[in-house]
Amino acid sequence: MSPGIAWGVRLGVILGAYLVGALPTGYLMGQWLKGLDIRQHGSGNPGAANVFRVLGKGPGAATLAVDIGKGVVAVLLAQTGDGSSPWFPILAGLAAITGHNWTPFLGLRGGKGVATSVGVCLTLLPIPCGVALAVFVLTFCLTRYVSVGSVVAATALPLAAWGFGSPWALRLFAVVAAGLVVGRHIPNLQRLRRGEEPRFQWRRPS
Repeated sequence: MSPGIAWGVRLGVILGAYLVGALPTGYLMGQWLKGLDIRQHGSGNPGAANVFRVLGKGPGAATLAVDIGKGVVAVLLAQTGDGSSPWFPILAGLAAITGHNWTPFLGLRGGKGVATSVGVCLTLLPIPCGVALAVFVLTFCLTRYVSVGSVVAATALPLAAWGFGSPWALRLFAVVAAGLVVGRHIPNLQRLRRGEEPRFQWRRPS
């Protein structure tokens, strides 16, 4: 394979990873199950947490699983296409997260990127990701804020990647991925400071 074709394949995989990440799972779940726009209900976010709130546990769990799977698939596609470069799977994973956060299917207004980031990190950084997930569960149980749990867990990810001696490329990825999650939660943190951020509550679908 010539260098030009090889780079073309890589770009195609990264574009494919972006489109996989861009699949608006929560929005589609609302349309298929209730004929509603999930962005007009609950928190207004088309992510798994809001699907849990508006549609219930089953649809919420399905949305979470698919959004995590998007991150896993994106990295595996890149690893299958070229396992020699550590940067190619990282770029594909970031493309999937970017697609989820700014999906072209919803006018570049997507989710927070947490679940898709989990899928990417489970594949690239399984042990640090496990630490971050444990931090999320603990923080969420203590506060009942999904946003707080997500931000604290994101902050823990690069620290865990450093602590477990991950390669430098993956440490850098962890910093970038954490920054994306924290950046997407700035409005939540502002609402939290004003005392307006709602705690997570289970609600039966209407």
